Amino acid sequence: MRKGTKRKATQKAEPKAKSKPVEDQENEPSQSPAEPAEETNSEEPSRNAEPEPSKEAAGKGRRKRAKVAKPESETEYFPEKRNLEDLWLQVFPVGTEWDQLDMVYEYKWNFSNLEEALEEGGELHNKKVYLFGCTEPQLVPFKDQSKVTMIPVVVAVASPFPPSDKIGIKSVQRETEEILPMKQMKMDWVPYIPLENRESQVERLKNSQIFILSCTQRRAGLRHLKIDRVKKFEYCLPYFYDPLQEDELEQSTVVDLLFPIDPKPVFCEFDWELDELEEFTDKLIEDEELPADQKEPFKDYVKEKVREAKKANRQAREARKKAREEMSNQTKSAFENMKFYKFYPVPTPDTPDVSSVKAPFINRYYGKAHKVI
Repeated sequence: MRKGTKRKATQKAEPKAKSKPVEDQENEPSQSPAEPAEETNSEEPSRNAEPEPSKEAAGKGRRKRAKVAKPESETEYFPEKRNLEDLWLQVFPVGTEWDQLDMVYEYKWNFSNLEEALEEGGELHNKKVYLFGCTEPQLVPFKDQSKVTMIPVVVAVASPFPPSDKIGIKSVQRETEEILPMKQMKMDWVPYIPLENRESQVERLKNSQIFILSCTQRRAGLRHLKIDRVKKFEYCLPYFYDPLQEDELEQSTVVDLLFPIDPKPVFCEFDWELDELEEFTDKLIEDEELPADQKEPFKDYVKEKVREAKKANRQAREARKKAREEMSNQTKSAFENMKFYKFYPVPTPDTPDVSSVKAPFINRYYGKAHKVI
């Protein structure tokens, strides 16, 4: 390049200009600091400007920037959760086999009838209530099909104090009946916190009116337990004892029998008032339920079980009499006014209708509910 010839502008940044020799400075026209530098070529782009894109490139660019108008999506609304909506889910279904728990929650059951009873204007509003759950397998129709469904049921006990702190363990497969403290089976009455109060201080729970039977045993921990311990949970029944009434179970004339013989034990019931032992035993032999050579041992076994049952009935009568004598008037009034309510799910389009299988019976200890809802 000849000295004094101006360089064309390029897009690349040039290095800082070095001071020119005196002879070069004399060949270039002088510029005042206030005047802009003389343009080298008006048709050339400025140093910092990008080259003008071709029409084809511009067209492509416009096509990329073009946005297809999307239809406006409809606003999605979620129904507001009810204050007691998860109450039935929090109540432990006592006595349900662990491998059938998933069947209980197969449907989104609706217990709005229970919620309404506990809310303002409801039959249980402002009453202290204790809730426990259970399940009733029933054959019910749903969407043109009938199948056995695990129906969840919630029992509400209106009482100023817990109806019991014990759990009964009894089944046809178990020869003996056990009455254990709830805490031994990891169960207890705990306050239920409605949704609107979940953020409240713990101190407010002291005024809770709703208590639920909860179990802290988790399914994941079952593999560490012995089989007999696991089965105990499945045979649990909420226990209740009313000293003011004759207990139908304790005054029953029926005994459950489990005669342990090989290869198969004998399961049956014997009523010492209605059944004649000789005929009862012969019938079992005729039905091949009992080997003929076990007739006499079986009869001795039944006689012993009947003696034990009669003794238990006598002791129960004495215990009730003593409890009545030592009971305060306040406690006696509470037992007299205690009510049991049995709640079934409300029919919905997404759940089976269980109206036809509702029954007042709760269990062998509580007997029948005062009201079925």
